[in-house]
Amino acid sequence: MEYLKRAAAESEVAQEDERIQGVVKDMLANIRRNGETAVREYARQFDNWQGDFVLTEQKKQALIDQVPQQVKDDIDFAHRQIKRFAEAQRDSLTSFEIETEEGVRLGQQILPVQCAGCYVPGGRYAHAASALMSVATAKAAGVPFIVACSPPRGDSINPAVAYAMHVAGADVILEMGGVHAIATMAYGLFTDRPADILVGPGNAYVAEAKRMLFGEVGIDVFAGPTESAIIADKNADPMTIAVDLVSQAEHGPNSPVWLFTDSRELGEKVLEIMPHVIADMPNADVCEAAWRDHGVVILGDSREEVAKVSDEWACEHLQVLADDLEWWKANLNNYGSLFLGEGSTVSHGDKCSGTNHILPTKKAARYSGGLNVQKFMKVLTYQELSEDANLLFSAAGSRISRTEGMEGHARACDWRLRKYFPDTEWDFHVYDQKRYC
Repeated sequence: MEYLKRAAAESEVAQEDERIQGVVKDMLANIRRNGETAVREYARQFDNWQGDFVLTEQKKQALIDQVPQQVKDDIDFAHRQIKRFAEAQRDSLTSFEIETEEGVRLGQQILPVQCAGCYVPGGRYAHAASALMSVATAKAAGVPFIVACSPPRGDSINPAVAYAMHVAGADVILEMGGVHAIATMAYGLFTDRPADILVGPGNAYVAEAKRMLFGEVGIDVFAGPTESAIIADKNADPMTIAVDLVSQAEHGPNSPVWLFTDSRELGEKVLEIMPHVIADMPNADVCEAAWRDHGVVILGDSREEVAKVSDEWACEHLQVLADDLEWWKANLNNYGSLFLGEGSTVSHGDKCSGTNHILPTKKAARYSGGLNVQKFMKVLTYQELSEDANLLFSAAGSRISRTEGMEGHARACDWRLRKYFPDTEWDFHVYDQKRYC
């Protein structure tokens, strides 16, 4: 493995993460102590916002009326794709009941959480697609109450974002962003409905707030800046690679973009043309910073080594521009979402293909997938044992409990053995519990 280009700012990331952790910790502590008062102060401080947070039906309709019909049609199209895929995910997980032994019924029920909090970022861009990804997926899961929030721009949230939230099925929309929005949803401020799970992308402060609140509430994924990688062989088009890398670099100056290849010629050609493609962009400064500070090009000896490198990096978005796509699909294990072939760009997944774009970063793809319907659902198990079944199961439970040194557990089984089978002579110790009623 050889680096044709290394990231220039690797050492700075840990220091920045530590600073952000301190800020978020203090903000969450303040909101825990002072509740809505603290949230109002943060909203005034960060967004110059002093109005109500809950979007009224009248104001929502006024925002929707500003959205051009073509934009509405495109959002509706994307919503159909996302909803269709999410419903297929939901249907792939089913309730069932089985009889494992005579008199023993075991089963699982699939139930949604009762309240989901969906964060929709709104800093540099208007993330209407992100509203669909979180809210529509929660809706497909059957979540009965969905709170969505997004930071305001001026005197309102973005109209297209408001329309997307509305179409996807949000029950309450909050005009609010940042750490205080995450805490608001977690604690049910202004809604009296604390969220059971928090989902959606955001900046580093939002991601850290979700991380710190994990345990008090569920979260979708541990998220950092957007990551995108491309695997390419000698037959890939270097211009397609450069265009797609730059398209993802515009997420922000700290968004890494990576190229893994077994072709030195291809890697060097991409390095040559990247500055030109970046210079064509209206936000060239953002893309140039992301490429300079976080861009990486790695050369491997073979496709097997390239696949190994890719799995080690466990990228959020992974494109494959190489021959034998089925081989790559079978041999790649760690990624948030996979884009196979030149016809599939990350922009499709980000906006409208139907798979979810809220995905794991910082190598979390080693153990987690992205946001999906099942994140909003709980697999709840149940069991029912007949009296006769206790002859086998309480006996085994009693003996295993004593093997572990857990006498109370053993006696719960022993009680049933003596109650249901009073005339039985036991060939192992069964405690004879005195009855007090």
